[in-house]
Amino acid sequence: MGKTIRLTMAQAVAHFLKKQMTIIDGQKQPIFGGVWAIFGHGNVAGIGEALYQVREELPTFRAHNEQGMAHAAIAYAKASFRQRFMACTTSIGPGALNMVTAAGVAHVNRIPVLFLPGDVFANRAPDPVLQQIEDFGDGTVSANDAFRPVSRYFDRITRPEQIISALKRAMQVLTDPLDCGPVTLSLCQDVQAEAFDYPESFFEEHVWVPRRPQPDADELANAIALIRRSEKPVILAGGGVLYSQATKELAAFAEAHGIPVVVTQAGKSAIDETHPLALGSVGVTGTSAANAIAEDTDLVIAVGTRCQDFTTGSWALFKNEKLAMIGLNIAAYDALKHNSYPLVTDAREGLKALSAGLTGWRAPASLAEKATQEKKIWMEAAAKAMATTNAALPSDAQVIGAVTRTLGGKDSILVCAAGGLPGELHKLWPATAPGSYHMEYGFSCMGYEIAGGLGAKMARPEKEVVVMVGDGSYMMMNSELATSVMLGLKITVVLLDNRGYGCINRLQMATGGANFNNLLKDSRFEVMPEIDFRAHAASMGAVAVKVASIAELEQAIEVSKKNDRSSVIVIDTDPLITTDEGGHWWDVAVPEVSPRAEVNKARAAYEQARAAQRIG
Repeated sequence: MGKTIRLTMAQAVAHFLKKQMTIIDGQKQPIFGGVWAIFGHGNVAGIGEALYQVREELPTFRAHNEQGMAHAAIAYAKASFRQRFMACTTSIGPGALNMVTAAGVAHVNRIPVLFLPGDVFANRAPDPVLQQIEDFGDGTVSANDAFRPVSRYFDRITRPEQIISALKRAMQVLTDPLDCGPVTLSLCQDVQAEAFDYPESFFEEHVWVPRRPQPDADELANAIALIRRSEKPVILAGGGVLYSQATKELAAFAEAHGIPVVVTQAGKSAIDETHPLALGSVGVTGTSAANAIAEDTDLVIAVGTRCQDFTTGSWALFKNEKLAMIGLNIAAYDALKHNSYPLVTDAREGLKALSAGLTGWRAPASLAEKATQEKKIWMEAAAKAMATTNAALPSDAQVIGAVTRTLGGKDSILVCAAGGLPGELHKLWPATAPGSYHMEYGFSCMGYEIAGGLGAKMARPEKEVVVMVGDGSYMMMNSELATSVMLGLKITVVLLDNRGYGCINRLQMATGGANFNNLLKDSRFEVMPEIDFRAHAASMGAVAVKVASIAELEQAIEVSKKNDRSSVIVIDTDPLITTDEGGHWWDVAVPEVSPRAEVNKARAAYEQARAAQRIG
């Protein structure tokens, strides 16, 4: 067996994690950027003591909310293009369950994060322990079983030696471009403290290098033939382009073959949007230019995207009867969606192979000409939507315009997640550098924004990180603003207050519903809330101001650049105004019967729109 070292299970975890490495730009680095921890009785004496021993090599960060710290870890991995990631540990019970929502975020977006929640006693001697969930019919169940459906790999460690195989499997999942996603190792609290004679080889340094599968020859040949036969192809770029570090190859492929590029929420920033062939966002929140090309395309080259309904307009966007799709994806699951012709490969390698096989071929010049015309029309509409105004309640687009003029560019990262802002930002934010647009829209998790901004800043400290968030999301989770101040990680938060859930209120109206329970004024109340967001942010240590106009907003942002800590700028906005240009129908089921004429009218429109869907 060789030499051994006697450690507790928790100590073995800590020593193992600090020895995992990766290579970035030719430099070897620890693959774990650190561990987020909130301690309780289920982890403080085990994993907590173990992390203390390695605190110089594997830093531990304290947060104020378990879900918030997990969001920060997810954002760190996303901003690192999945090349580095973090771990999160909590006690059992509510601490662990607070991370389950974040696990869903990581799972949907396929982001690596290691969850290390404490669990009940494996020996069951003190059963039931404080915070233990008791299942009347299954003695093996604990609260941590809630992680199973939102983990790529789940394991419960009931003996100290089990951690050897579990950690190796965890690293395989965390670093694999196909299996990538959250891993949960549920650590029984008594076992955390139990010792075992671990082989020294288990703690040897290991360097993880991303795998880049090459395309199958037959699939590649078929894809090349499809492209050569096409007359109106379009490239649909998803987040896989960014994670594959394939942005240069994407631009080169588009240029060499004269094919326009449209982007998903996750894929935005995969191509510089000033590029002549870059038409911006596509689908429900798409630009008029991107959607005009997509509606008429006869071949979608879908690169690194899971073709979510916002991207495809609930599969009603593509209207050409001759439509075919190539699914260039590392996951066969995604490559085969909706009868696509699969090209299962790494995005970067796949684009290079396709381009080599298409040497000398270009799409008809008329396609690029149409793209240029449509983009000009869109850019004029976008400039109008984002133009400055003296309105007392500006639109989201006008606020975005102000932020763009003052904080946009290659040296900044825009972070957002949920509500009406993602739609407007998808259309309007001018992403020019890879990763400059950081949107969590796979799970669209309200409350991700500020914690996500913190995680992005940890990953990219040289960048200006600007978080745009609505009052609804801010109220759901804001605690990690205090953490950003505590850690000296400056972010700038622009808080748009439209006094409620404005996005869902607009959707409610669009589906014939009455204004009900979304805006504060339409909710049941005895006293209308008058929340002082400026004072609240200031109480957590941020430099906070409230502005009354777009001009004041731009001035406040300029001032915030010189602040020595996180800044929050609050502005009141109109809950009803959105950018009319662009966009597409989205399938939101409307009741078949209702006593309200507005709902019946909306149902008729819904049935008409649904007729355009491509089923299967």
